[in-house]
Amino acid sequence: MIFYSEASWKESNQSYQGFILLGVADRPHLEMILFAIILICYTVTLVGNTTIIVVSWLDPHLHTPMYFFLSNLSFLDLCFTTSVGPQMLVNFWRKSKSITYAACVAQLYISLALGCTECILLAVMAYDRYAAVCQPLHYTIIMSHSLCFKMAAISWVSGFSNSLVQTVLTLQLPLCGQNRVDHFFCEVPAFLKLACVDTSLNEAVEFSASVVFLLVPLGLIIVSYGYIVAAVLRIRSAEGRRKAFNTCASHLTVVSLFYGTIIFSYLQPSSNYSRDRGKMISLFYTYVTTMLNPLIYTLRNKEVHRAVRRLMNRHSTT
Repeated sequence: MIFYSEASWKESNQSYQGFILLGVADRPHLEMILFAIILICYTVTLVGNTTIIVVSWLDPHLHTPMYFFLSNLSFLDLCFTTSVGPQMLVNFWRKSKSITYAACVAQLYISLALGCTECILLAVMAYDRYAAVCQPLHYTIIMSHSLCFKMAAISWVSGFSNSLVQTVLTLQLPLCGQNRVDHFFCEVPAFLKLACVDTSLNEAVEFSASVVFLLVPLGLIIVSYGYIVAAVLRIRSAEGRRKAFNTCASHLTVVSLFYGTIIFSYLQPSSNYSRDRGKMISLFYTYVTTMLNPLIYTLRNKEVHRAVRRLMNRHSTT
């Protein structure tokens, strides 16, 4: 890949004010269907994740490492969907599917950063479940407040650092006046399609980052659950095994949904990147998984149910 000077880069990439997000503009009837689905998913995501954050913050019984990380995940999902949701919903209703250059760059950077952060954070949450099931007597010592904050900070910093590198590399590519992005929002794979030079280095960097932020955390999650399964099988009572399994079932479901769609989307050569399939997969992990996360964690979680009831009773008596 050829690196361009700042002057030539600005000349090639900023000669126009923004981009056109094509989405499914050629199928107007599908736009209205997607608008309704995404609006529902986005609303449920806002309500569900905000509820988890507020309840975890206000109820002292939930001031534990598990809910600290769950609050981080909920806040991340709120930011993730909000970084692309409002612009997409507006574009569904107007003929001009435009987005400013600055907004497109912000979407590119923030969505990638939060996606990478979630990969690491889910691995951190798997370690928390490992410590809870496999080292129950030493759990509070192992998962100290200091360690929890450090692990959360590493997740956020690593995600945003990787996104900074990839965003800078992507924005250095000359687009030669092309500004029609064949996607619902600005995302690296779709953005590389606009480049008028060889993008093999960018694709190599993207693939390497995918391995580091997808396969490595996924490997750590698998190892953690290997130890968890072994520990659960050593529990003699069926009730004990059920309780141990329930503490991990929600996290394992979220991991399966998130990693499954992300790996399918990113760990494939650019030449095999189907535009329609890629766009729909992006919608799934951006809206459906973020909507399901709070539902998965709350519907099966009696602690959250009790916490909500306590807060409602406290509010009704004041």
